[in-house]
Amino acid sequence: MRQNAPVDTRTVRRLASPQGQDLLRSLPAYSEAGTLALQAKLRAQGIDPDFVSALLTQSRLRERAKQKFGEFAEGMLFTPDGLEQATRLEIAASHAGRFRSASLATVHDLGCGIGSDAMAMSALGVTVHGVDADPVTAAVADTNLRPWPDSRAKTGRAEDFRPPLDAARSRVGVWVDPARRTPGVADINGRTRRIFRLESISPSWDFVRSVADAVPATGAKLSPSLPHDIVPNGAEAQWTSYGGEVLECTIWFGPLVRREGRSARILAPGSKPVELTEDMAADSVPVAAGLDALGRWLYEPDRAMTRAGLLGVLIAETDGAEVDPGLGYVTADTSVELPFAKRYAVLEAMPFNVKTLRSWLREHEITRLTIKKRGIRLDDDQLRAQLKLAKKGGEEAIVVLTRVAGSPTALVVQPAVVLT
Repeated sequence: MRQNAPVDTRTVRRLASPQGQDLLRSLPAYSEAGTLALQAKLRAQGIDPDFVSALLTQSRLRERAKQKFGEFAEGMLFTPDGLEQATRLEIAASHAGRFRSASLATVHDLGCGIGSDAMAMSALGVTVHGVDADPVTAAVADTNLRPWPDSRAKTGRAEDFRPPLDAARSRVGVWVDPARRTPGVADINGRTRRIFRLESISPSWDFVRSVADAVPATGAKLSPSLPHDIVPNGAEAQWTSYGGEVLECTIWFGPLVRREGRSARILAPGSKPVELTEDMAADSVPVAAGLDALGRWLYEPDRAMTRAGLLGVLIAETDGAEVDPGLGYVTADTSVELPFAKRYAVLEAMPFNVKTLRSWLREHEITRLTIKKRGIRLDDDQLRAQLKLAKKGGEEAIVVLTRVAGSPTALVVQPAVVLT
């Protein structure tokens, strides 16, 4: 079977037709091992090879999409790049909530992709007019918006958007999701390669700013690497993570702003959202003076917090100090359970060199080792070979390789026990 066979708008229409939807619903749960047999079965029913390939590709993408959309994936269509770039359900719901709270009737979704944000807004009663420069992606988005007849997606360039003259009074908003990946170019993990430079996004940052000037209720989804000094006065920049991975920085303008400045939103499966803001942070971030100044606990903050420059919130909660400027790890004697940081008990702290660490691990009969590093560059496999750990039995340890007051340091830690 051809993987990711080229799809055109005609194929999307066939997939969206009652017959196409019935066929998709009739397919068993996707299994790579069963694709050849299923392909032969569909071909035997008289279905042409290209459409068989499209059906099986959708089946495979729907299975992958469950990680982002849960049960809603079963009723959606996807493209490989569109699924990779789509906003996951929990975050799209958060975006949509801002537009609904601002009492907007209509939102123009510029660069709508496969329609994940448009769907979330539509589900909250906001009519969405989406455009995407890629005809197939726009057709997929329009299909995904069918449960909400007033919301549509079509082929179009974001740059061709013309704001209404009375945008401020007509309850109109704009959502801009500039392309931040290079279509068809994959990274080493097979995912579409990301664009990190602000000047390389499309539509441009200048275009986003011009739209926000014309339509006060504007939001823009940008890269988590967004520089802090780019955030316009009066706007809110919110970095969002899910399960510890920072996924985006969203700039909110006008009535969509909840609190000016930088904020972080931390999401995790089965947990309530956590929001951190600048006014929660300590006035300064002290730095540990050296090994002798380390506390009994090491805190590893969620990366949305560090991306947002809000390490001061963790400092305020723990009365701690950063181990070295810019690394994010916080040392403290205070033990407190926090929803935005992992807490480790520090068992040993030593200057980092292979011989010293190897000796300590052997003395404590460590044979299973988890290596975490920040601020030190080295190859994990090479280090393991140099440590020459025994292969059987023994104990397990976590070693954090970092810098303390500028000096390479090895911290042996264990996760804090959370009492319930």
